[in-house]
Amino acid sequence: MSRRVVITGMGCVTPLGHDIERVWQRLLAGDSGIGTNTLFDAGTYPTTFGAQVKDFELAEFLGEETARHTGCSRNTAFALGAAEMAWKHAALERDLALDPTRIGVYLGGGEGPIDFDHFSAAAVEGCLDDSGKPTTLDTVRWAKRALELLSAQHELEQDPNLAASHLAVRFNAQGPNFNTLTACAASTQAIGEAMHLIRHDDADVMISGGTHSMLHPLGLTGFNRLTALSTRNDTPETSSRPFDRTRDGFVLGEGAGILILEELKHARSRGATILGEITGYGSTADAFRITDIHEEGRGAFAAMKMAMDAAGVEPADIDYISAHGTSTEENDKIETLAIRRAFGDHAKNVPISSIKSMLGHLIAAAGAVELITCVLAIRDGIIPPTMNYQHPDPNCDLDYVPNKARKARVRIALSNSFGFGGQNDTLVVRAFEEAAS
Repeated sequence: MSRRVVITGMGCVTPLGHDIERVWQRLLAGDSGIGTNTLFDAGTYPTTFGAQVKDFELAEFLGEETARHTGCSRNTAFALGAAEMAWKHAALERDLALDPTRIGVYLGGGEGPIDFDHFSAAAVEGCLDDSGKPTTLDTVRWAKRALELLSAQHELEQDPNLAASHLAVRFNAQGPNFNTLTACAASTQAIGEAMHLIRHDDADVMISGGTHSMLHPLGLTGFNRLTALSTRNDTPETSSRPFDRTRDGFVLGEGAGILILEELKHARSRGATILGEITGYGSTADAFRITDIHEEGRGAFAAMKMAMDAAGVEPADIDYISAHGTSTEENDKIETLAIRRAFGDHAKNVPISSIKSMLGHLIAAAGAVELITCVLAIRDGIIPPTMNYQHPDPNCDLDYVPNKARKARVRIALSNSFGFGGQNDTLVVRAFEEAAS
């Protein structure tokens, strides 16, 4: 029998807060974490708002002394906070017999924000001659000034693998250490691959999930240039409206979601509380275009089918789908089509919702936070809503749990994540049962 992989701890840092139960209750209430961007002046951008993490202090999780010496970037700080929460939730801090070589990290971590102010200042000075008049870029002048202004530590912390490295140090995780950056699918892929590492006996415990912050001038500029973002600057709280006919783009967010995955016997041996079991994972590529989903949703369909086959379940066994549901014209239409293909007649019966309507799009961290809400939906028998759904779209004709949380028996949930480049990843999580499924 394959080694079974269970979830024993969870933590998150999100635009709705950084406490699992508080965030969950706010999601069920339909609260919005979206508002005017206060991280920098975005007044001249086509999109002036975002879903930013508020009132977060790493010292609340690590203590003043440790937090002061960490020197990490914003996205790594989110990961450390969420991981500390998950580690304690799993009661691993009380286990002194852990073998550190059997503890690993698999993160879907995005790059850290650049030191934009100093980078820009160096670039401006590089375009001025000795008299201060504008000229073409002098790369020598620019490099000289950049070396004076830019912090080596800050530049190092931009690397996507640094968050995983910080987690390894914090928790003495001497086992496998990986980071994947497959855009919006990153943390779902990381969790799926971490599951395989445990199943293949390469680790007993994996710290997995994702973290990202692209709420900086270059991140906002890039997505605006792609025309991927909502521009409802007058009503930011309701700007993310997945599957609604009037949707006009996603809302850029930030945050982290971390789960502790554990081999079942290892979890039992230390008396851990088991929150759920990951039973299926599917990963595919559209092999189509870099920013467009295949018109027939072939990759998304294949990922869902692969995950259900791996879990040994049929479409009718799925009680809830956590949709990728970005609030873009293309994603929502094609995800609906792919669900119809994968679920057949059951597609019209299965509840589907997108918490991006409240949290915005956390990019690399999105899938992990959404999987956490699947576990909570199973625990509490209630499905979070898709908020701001007011105008039905004939291309999106399924049950999206509009505007109000719904009580339901949820034993098995499926979570979708699809990323730029055509990456598709799906996980199946179920209520834990002693008998293997």
